[in-house]
Amino acid sequence: MAKAANMLVIVTEKLLLKKISKIIDEAVASGYTVVEAGGKVSRNVRSSGRPVVSDTLSNIKIEVLTDSREMALELSDKVATQFFDDYSGIAYLCNAEVLSAHKFCGPDGC
Repeated sequence: MAKAANMLVIVTEKLLLKKISKIIDEAVASGYTVVEAGGKVSRNVRSSGRPVVSDTLSNIKIEVLTDSREMALELSDKVATQFFDDYSGIAYLCNAEVLSAHKFCGPDGC
């Protein structure tokens, strides 16, 4: 059974992972996925490969599924307000359908 959801995607610097995951956890989101990311923006090209000295300069993509659009927007606003003036990052929202809805809905159902 599929369930409609909202997917917040945050692409930013890896060194922010712990701080952003804390914001997500405090919002009582059920979880998130993190993958290494690379790409090109108007200012620079960032590689997903590991730098010789440290990998803290790499980018990550965080995907968060939420029940409501409001929760996703609230998370995005908190992250952008706290970090995007000083660090590179972008957030966007997608419609999603969760196929393993029994896991997404929790023990009480949807």
